[in-house]
Order: sequence, then structure tokens, then C-alpha cells
Amino acid sequence: MAERSFAREVEDLKLGAGQEFRGEGILAVTKALLQSGVGYVAGYQGAPISHLMDVLADAQDILSDLGVHYEASASEAAAAATLATSVMYPIRGAVTWKSTAGTNVACDALSNLASGGVLGGAVIVIGEDYGEGSSIMQERTHAFAMKSQIWLLDPRPNLPSIVRAVEDAFELSEASNTPVMLEVRIRACHVHGSFIAKDNVPPKFSLREALESPRRDTSRIVLPPASFMHEQEKITKRLPAARAFIKARGMNETFPGDIEDLGIVLQGGMYNGVMRALSLFGLADVWGNTRIPLHVLNVTYPLLDDELADFCRDKRAVLMVEEGQPDFLEQALHAILRKAGVQTPLAGKDVLPMGGEYTALVLVEGIRKFLDKYAPTLLRESKTPPSPARVLASDAAKTLAPVVPPRPPSFCTGCPERPIFSALSLVQKELGEHHVAADIGCHLFSINAPFNIGATTMGYGLGPSSASALQVKADKKPIAIMGDGGFWHNGLSTGISNAVFNKHDGLIMVVDNFYSAATGGQDIPSSRADNKSRSTNHPIENAIRGVGAKWVRRVDNTYSVGKMRDILRDALTSKTPGPKFVIASSECMLNRQRREKPLFNAAVKRGERRVKPRFGVDEDICTGDHACIRLSGCPSLSVKDSDDPLKEDPVAAIDNSCVGCGNCGEVADAAVLCPSFYRADIVHNPGPIERWLDGIRTRLITALQRRREAKNLVLA
Repeated sequence: MAERSFAREVEDLKLGAGQEFRGEGILAVTKALLQSGVGYVAGYQGAPISHLMDVLADAQDILSDLGVHYEASASEAAAAATLATSVMYPIRGAVTWKSTAGTNVACDALSNLASGGVLGGAVIVIGEDYGEGSSIMQERTHAFAMKSQIWLLDPRPNLPSIVRAVEDAFELSEASNTPVMLEVRIRACHVHGSFIAKDNVPPKFSLREALESPRRDTSRIVLPPASFMHEQEKITKRLPAARAFIKARGMNETFPGDIEDLGIVLQGGMYNGVMRALSLFGLADVWGNTRIPLHVLNVTYPLLDDELADFCRDKRAVLMVEEGQPDFLEQALHAILRKAGVQTPLAGKDVLPMGGEYTALVLVEGIRKFLDKYAPTLLRESKTPPSPARVLASDAAKTLAPVVPPRPPSFCTGCPERPIFSALSLVQKELGEHHVAADIGCHLFSINAPFNIGATTMGYGLGPSSASALQVKADKKPIAIMGDGGFWHNGLSTGISNAVFNKHDGLIMVVDNFYSAATGGQDIPSSRADNKSRSTNHPIENAIRGVGAKWVRRVDNTYSVGKMRDILRDALTSKTPGPKFVIASSECMLNRQRREKPLFNAAVKRGERRVKPRFGVDEDICTGDHACIRLSGCPSLSVKDSDDPLKEDPVAAIDNSCVGCGNCGEVADAAVLCPSFYRADIVHNPGPIERWLDGIRTRLITALQRRREAKNLVLA
């Protein structure tokens, strides 16, 4: 169950020639794939390309009519390997995944693909997750493209440019027999706009034809001596062919300006930010007109030496806008200009930061320094845009800084993973601190307060493997954690079977929330939901036992903190040799609410009786210790001032975001805290008997309250 339905957007995929397509950038990529005659699409979900996967999953009927095969792959490596179909057959294929994290997983297949080359167009749509909104290590795809000689496209962030880039990518791949990476940044994926659609095109050479007329060419297989020839072919044939196509097609763009003695060379993905920064100086407008000439690299690898030399020649200075480090493009441009005998000064990382995301304010500072050095007169004549330093030093910022606490990512309200770490906290309080190897997924939020659990994270599904070296006789055992998504992605083979094979002695916990929740709630093999196009309901427990595990326990309700605590304690104190596995299962609360809320609200609207549990704190009983908050950390659990003058500390309180999971009360019970939590059932559309009983209760309570008030001592 993905986080949202794309039923309406799927209908837009049917738009034909001349009709206007409106939507997000990543949806434009989806439509462009169908317009390009793609034969198969595969990938692994993750920001910022999850919507591409979700739309295709909802568009099975359209894909089927066109003869396009789509699958959500088990991993990025599995997705990359599907491009082998384009090696022997003239079939266009596309795969997609999240940035360098996915490319690292897929690198073996990609290296072999790039070595042997392709016959059909092969495009890798990379969700470049770089910058302040990123959830992964800060690396760039550019290095991998250069290493394997895969061409890299970085289109301007508007829908017509993105669509054109997809179409050009397939043709470039076929013209040069080389796979092509299409880099779409977070802002490009979510930019809104429109373009004029074309008709969807079925693949010219179908998958069925490939099966019924198999082909093989040993010169394309990566095996000596063919593999030695592939390197020479890249240099002597594929690279020149790519450069010729890029130049003939005009894939890079030059925008003229009246200040001809200056220039800016930039990655296509930086275009919107650069234009915004220039507009703040009064050097560009909202219609795309610029006073300083721009050379936009919609293809960042390979570069066209003659185009760049011609643009920079006879200019007073040129600014290279390249986000991230190392400064691959700046170094390459220096070499290109000097080899061409062009002596134009080149600015770049000397005025712009080496690392970090290039937001509009960052670009403003870089352009300010560039103009101050090479065109001070122009700078004095321009507008004065806001300075980031002045914004951060403003009175408003100074006032907010001490009172607005930092907000690191955390578990959602009602998340079933929260009680797992409450239980683990209780166990560690009893048995002492343990080494905990964390993993990629929602459960990684446990490294933050209030749990502060987790020492390392090495990759999706690699939690157990990262604790492998700690297999020595000791008083404590290592703990490793992975999610159900990581389990099916990589963890079963590299973590679980590795631990069984090497007879590890430690605890491995699999957090099972029924979905690949962190990437948007997509189904995985162990999902409980019925999926008409996927095979689900395959228990994780069976897979673990299938590789030889003996000590396996499953908890089907993680909100039972006491039970979770007891099983974790048992695993960490057991004398049974070999790894101990605990599967902690409860449905992701976000997905559960997405499914149940509409049904609940519809039933209430129809007049049906429905009960919604809510939890609260009796402030007369609450002592203000706040241990419940320290062991839970639920966003709905807060504090408020007490009306009791004898209680100096604020008491705990539960706000309206509570989803009624009951975790706070379970934690209080398991930790033997105060019994101040209570449950109240809100009844919608109660029956006549319930209304009658409610009236009696109300009158009785009112009478008792009045009697107590009458007995209260009043001091004049």
C-alpha cells in the first residue's frame, strides 16, 4: 500500500499528441518513458523517485496494453541487472533508484553493462538525493559516471526540459551503445509545470520477440579477451559517437546576455537557482531573460571541449556553478580552456562553497563575490539582494534560536517501532548498555533522543553484518537491527544467513511493519495485504528458519512493551549457541491510518456506531516526573502547567494528535511508572441504551462532584 493513490495521475498518462500534461517533474518522467517506446521498467523505491514507481504500479493496465513490463525489484542490483535485456536486443529499458545509495548497490551490474555496451537504449533514472533535504551520505553520481563511462544528463528543472532529456537519453544511448544516467534532483522531481504530450509508443521490438528469437554476441559479454576490447571501444568509438550526438542534438544550451564579457557555466539542475539569484541582483527576470550569458550543461558527462572553449573565449571571467565536491567539472573546464589556449579566468569553488547544497542565498553570495572580483562596477549598479549572514543575524533569528529546539527526525505518532526501543531501553537498564548495530530504515530514528540506541549504520540490510566482528566470548552479546524492507533487500543473505553460517552469538532483531514504510509504504514479500500483481504474505520467520536458524521468536503486537522486554531479555541471556532472532511485528501506523480513517469516517457519516480509543493523563495523579516521556518520546505526549500549586513541575499531557495506540500506558506499566494514564472510548452514533446509560452516569458524577464541593473547607 503506497502512501498515496495515483489513480487520477495515471489517467494523464493516456494523454495523446497535442494535449497538455500537467503535474510534477517525476510524473513527467513517467509519461516521457511511455512516449519513448520503453519496453520494460524496473527499480527500487526511495526519495525522490518513489512516485515514479508508485505511478507505474498503479498504471499496470496501461503498461499491459502497450506491451511494457514493469516490476518493483528486490534491490537496485536486481533492477540494474534487468538492463541486460538491452545488451542483445534493440529494446529500450529504464531503471530507477535513489541516488548514490542505490548506485552503490547496483554497481556490479552497471559496471558490466557499461563494459559490454548496449544495443537498445538503456536509461538509469537517478533520484539525486543531495543537499539539506537528503537522508543519505553526501555523495554525487558524477564520480560513478566517469569511472564506468556512463553518460550523465542533468536537465534544467522544468517539465519540457525533463521530458526532452528522457527522449534524448534513449537516442544517445543507442547512438553510442552506452547506458545513460538521467539525474533528477529533489527539486526537479517535485517541480510543477506542463508540457505538450505526444502519443504513447509501444516498443518497436517486443519482449516476446526477444524470447522467441534469442540472440547472443560473445563480443558483448564481459570475459577476456572481449573485456579488454571494451575499454578501447569506449575510447575510440562510443565517446566520439556520444559527443557527436550531443552536439548535433544541441543537448546543452546557451542563453545570451548583453553583458558579453562575463559568463556562467552551470549544471542543468542548477539553472533555476542561478536564475533566482541573478534576478535578486536585477540581472535576470522571471521570463528566463538573463543579462549575463549562461552555458547550461544538460549533459555533465561527457563534456564538449569546443563548445566550452567557444563560450569562454574573449570573456573577462567565467563562473563555474557546480554543486558538491569534488570539483570534477571545474577541474575539467580548467584543463579544456588551457589546452585550447583560452586564458579566461575561471572562478568556482573559490567563491562558492566546496560542499553543501547551492540554495538561492548560497548562490547569491557566490555571484556577489564573483562580481566583486571581476566586475565591481556592475555589482555597484545592481540591486542588493539579502545576505544569508544578515538573515541569520536578524533580531527575529536571534529571538527564535534559544526557544525553538532542534527537530531531528523521529518516529511518527503511534509508530509500532517506538515501543520496541522502549522495551530495549528497559532491558539495557537492567542488563547494562550493549553494542547496537543499527540499519537503514525508520528504526534508525532510535539513535536520537529519547532512546539514544545505535552505534553504526553501514547500509540497507547490513546491520547484522556490521556486528560480525564482535563475535568473542564476553559478558554481553552484540545486538543488530534491521527492518523488513532491509531484510528482503539485502539482509537475508548478507545478514541472516551469514550469522547462521558463522555461528554468531548475538541478538538480531527484524522490525516488521508490513511494508517498505520508509520509502512510502510499498508492499514487500512479507506484506499482509493482498496484491493483485505481486506475491505477498510470505512470513519473515519462515525465511529465517529456511536458512537454518533455530532460536527464533516472533512478537505480533509490539505495543505490548512488557512482552517485548521479556523476549529481548531472554535473547540476551540465553545460553543456546548460535544467533537469536526476534521478529517484532506490527503494522506501520501511517499506512494503517491511511487505510482505516476513510472507512471509519464513511461509516460514521452513514450513521453507523463506531468507537475510537483515546488516551489521556490524570493530572491529579501525575507527579511531573516525565519518565513516561523519556521512555516513549511520542510526539503526542507533551507537558502542560498543573493547576495544583503544590506541583512545581508541569504534568504530562496527551494532545489531539493521539491515534490511540496505547503505547504510553504500556510503557508506564512495563516500567512500573505512575498509573496516571487512562483510556477513554469516544463513541460515534451511540445507540439508545448507550445514550440512556450515559445520561445516568453524567447525573451521578455531577451529584458526587457537588457533594464533594459542598464538603470542601473554604478559607475566607
